[in-house]
Amino acid sequence: MLSYRTDGPIGWATLDRPEKLNAMTREFWTDLRRVLDEARRDDAVRVLIFHGAGRCFSVGGDIAGFGELKGADDKRAYLGEAFSAMRAVEDFPKPVLAAVHGHCVGGGCELTMVCDIVIADETAKFGTPEATVGLIPGPGAGRGGAHVNLHWMKLMVLAGEILDARDAQLAGLVNRVTPAGEHLAAAEELAGRIATKAPLALAVGKQLLNQRFAEGYQHAIDAVGYLQGTEDFEEGIQAFKERREPRFKGR
Repeated sequence: MLSYRTDGPIGWATLDRPEKLNAMTREFWTDLRRVLDEARRDDAVRVLIFHGAGRCFSVGGDIAGFGELKGADDKRAYLGEAFSAMRAVEDFPKPVLAAVHGHCVGGGCELTMVCDIVIADETAKFGTPEATVGLIPGPGAGRGGAHVNLHWMKLMVLAGEILDARDAQLAGLVNRVTPAGEHLAAAEELAGRIATKAPLALAVGKQLLNQRFAEGYQHAIDAVGYLQGTEDFEEGIQAFKERREPRFKGR
């Protein structure tokens, strides 16, 4: 569900499942690693841009697919695939931009958190509402604090608050907000300017800025793994499938 093309020094990675609002399947994480590897090997590509096809960036993980995970080992394997792919974005040696419109929630929001710069148009909406299915945003909780202060992060994680583009900019999730539909052009213009800079300097600067946040990922994997084994998680998934409010019991 992730297509890739290049245009001069810019690689364009498109979340390309518009009929499902770019909900991320398990295979998405393999696609993500593939695109990163291809862009890494191509010396002509200096900057990578993620954006969404259709009406939005992404509504996050395909919740129906969560119910297909079989047993603790399979759930743990899925977590490893998703988290390692997120880390690969952060460890990618070239600058990564996210150009966002429409809903950008759950795993979609977390993907922008591991990008280096985020451009959003005024239709964008950001959130981490995983608690509605009995989870927490693992990478979001582990990495979001690098961008967002604690009160904003708690509002997103505990209340499932959805932030519009301006609030997301105020919170630190977004660098710039454009008029509706102008996010791609703005990201392309910025990427073009970044591409003229010394690539080794960019790689070293990115590594230096990111290195102090690495320890949060393992804690997040442990936390999400624990919650995936709870009755509340099973209830959250079932309620989603049945289109009803979940009845959580705290166990």
